Amino acid sequence: MVWKIYMHMTSMLCLGVAAFFFGGLSLVSMSTGKCSLIEWELSSLNSLTVVFVLIFDWISMLFLSFVLLISSSVLYYSGSYMKGDKNFNRFMYLVLLFVFSMGMVILSPNLISILLGWDGLGLVSYALVIFYQNEKSANAGMLTVLSNRVGDVAILLSIGLMMSLGSWNFIFYLQDMVDEKWLLVKFLVMVSAMTKSAQIPFSAWLPAAMAAPTPVSALVHSSTLVTAGVYLMIRFSSALEGSKIQSMLLIISCLTMFMAGLGANFEYDLKKIIALSTLSQLGVMLSILSLGYPDLSFMHLLSHALFKALLFMCAGVVIHSVKGYQDIRYMGCLVEFMPLTVAYMTLSNLSLCGFPFLAGFYSKDTILEVAFMSMINFMSLILYIMATGLTVMYTMRLIFYSLSGNCNLTTLSNIADEDKIMSDSMSLLGLGAVFMGSVLSWLLFPECYMICMSMFMKNMVLMISFLGALIGYMLNMLSVSSKLSSLLYYKEVVMFGSMWFMPFLSTKNISEAYLVWGATNEVLNDKGWFEHLGSQGLYYTFSKIFMILSSLQMNSIKVFMKTFVVMLVVILLFFS
Repeated sequence: MVWKIYMHMTSMLCLGVAAFFFGGLSLVSMSTGKCSLIEWELSSLNSLTVVFVLIFDWISMLFLSFVLLISSSVLYYSGSYMKGDKNFNRFMYLVLLFVFSMGMVILSPNLISILLGWDGLGLVSYALVIFYQNEKSANAGMLTVLSNRVGDVAILLSIGLMMSLGSWNFIFYLQDMVDEKWLLVKFLVMVSAMTKSAQIPFSAWLPAAMAAPTPVSALVHSSTLVTAGVYLMIRFSSALEGSKIQSMLLIISCLTMFMAGLGANFEYDLKKIIALSTLSQLGVMLSILSLGYPDLSFMHLLSHALFKALLFMCAGVVIHSVKGYQDIRYMGCLVEFMPLTVAYMTLSNLSLCGFPFLAGFYSKDTILEVAFMSMINFMSLILYIMATGLTVMYTMRLIFYSLSGNCNLTTLSNIADEDKIMSDSMSLLGLGAVFMGSVLSWLLFPECYMICMSMFMKNMVLMISFLGALIGYMLNMLSVSSKLSSLLYYKEVVMFGSMWFMPFLSTKNISEAYLVWGATNEVLNDKGWFEHLGSQGLYYTFSKIFMILSSLQMNSIKVFMKTFVVMLVVILLFFS
C-alpha cells in the first residue's frame, strides 16, 4: 500500500515539474522565435537515411506541457480512484507509457519517428480499454485497436510514398506538398488523423473506449489519444491550403460534430455523454482547421483539454459515490450532497458551452465567428449552428438529470466530497478551466482578429445557445413528468442515439464479411497455393535436390556406375 501511495505522488511531482519546465521553454521559444531539432541517424542506404528526430518549438513544447500537467493531475487522482485495485502498479505503468507515446507523437516532425508513438498509443490504449477483464471490455478494445490500425496502415503507406523525397522529415517539405501530385499523401495523412480523432466513419470506437477506467478516459479523451490526429493535421495544415482535402475534411468534421451532439441528447450513460461531447469538439477543431485557421484549432485543443479532463474526473467522483452506476437516471439532486464536485462539473460544462469569460469561450466563440465570417458553404453553416445548439442542449440535460432534478439515488449511496486526493487533483484543472482561455488568447494572438459581420450573425451564437439551453431543460422536465413519448418514435430514437447505426456497421456486418473472406483466403491461399509455391513447396523441392546431391557425394560405386550408364545412353542416343 505504501508503494501505491508513493507511486502516484512521485508520478504527479515528476510530470508536474516537467510540465512547468516545458511551459517555460515554450514561452522562451515563442518570444525568441527559435526552435531546436535533435536528430539521430539510425541507418543509411544510398541516399535514404532513417532518422529519429525530435523538434522543440513553441507548439510542441506548449502542447507537451499541457499533456504533462493533465497527466500529473490524472495520476494523482488515480491514487484514490484505483486504490483498491489489485493491478494498481500495472495501471500506473500503462498510463505512464501512454503519456510517453503521446510525447513521441508531439515531438516528432518525422513520419517514421511519429509511427513509433502512433503505434504505441494504439497498443497501450488497447491494454487500458481491456483493463477490466470482461467481454464488454474485450469487444470495445478490439473495436478500438482495429479502427486505429486503419490509420497506422495509412501512415505506413504515406511513408512509402514519401520515399521519393529522400527524407521523411515532412516539416521541411510542406510548401512542396501544396502541389496536387502529393494529393494521395495528404489524403492518407487525413485518413490516419480521422481514425485517431474518431471522425465519420471511424466514430464508433470512441464511446466504446469508455470501458476503460475513468482516469484513463480523463486522459485519453482530453489531451492524448484523440487529439493526436488533430495535432498531426495542424502540423500538415500549410500543405492543405487550396487542396481538395480541405473541402472533404470540412464536410466530414461538420457531420461528425452534428452527429455526436445529436447522439449525446439520446444517451443515458454519463461517460458516453461526455465522450460524445469530446467527439463533437474534435469535429469543431478539424472543421476550423480545414477552413485555414490552424492556430484557432490549436487554441481550442489546449483549452478543451483542461475542462474536458476536469469533467471526466468529476464524473468519476460521481460514479464512485453512487455505487458504480453510470446511468444518469439513477442520479439527481447531487448538488445537495457534493457541492464542490458539482461546482467543478458545472464549471466545466459551462466552459464546454462557451459561457463568457471561461476557457472555452475564448476559443469556441472566436471559432464560430470566424466560421460564420469565412466563405463557408450553406450546409456546413447549418451544421455549425445546429451543433452549437445541441451542445448546450445535452449539457443542460446532463445538469438536470445528474446534478439538479429529482433525487433518484438508492438508499445505500454514501455521497459526499470527502476524498481529499480527488478534490485536490481537480482544483488545478478547475483554475485552468477558468483562466487559461484568456491566457492562451493573449499568448497565441498578440494581434487581434478582424471580425467583420452583421449584428444578427454576431448575436446568433448567443441566441442559439440560449435557445438550446431552454429547449434542453424544458424537454427533460416534460419527459420526466409525462409519458415516455420517445417510445412512439422508437426507430428514430434508436438511429439518433446509436450514432446513425455506426457501432453496428463497424462491428457486425464488417466483421462477419471479413471472417468469411479470411476463412476462404486461409483455405485457398495460406493453406493452398501459398504453401505449394511458397515455403512447403520449396522445402520439398530442395529436400529432393539435397538428397540427390548427398547421394552423389557418398562416393558409392553403384551411383557412379548408374550415372556412367545413363550418360553413355544419352551420348549414344544423341549421336545416333
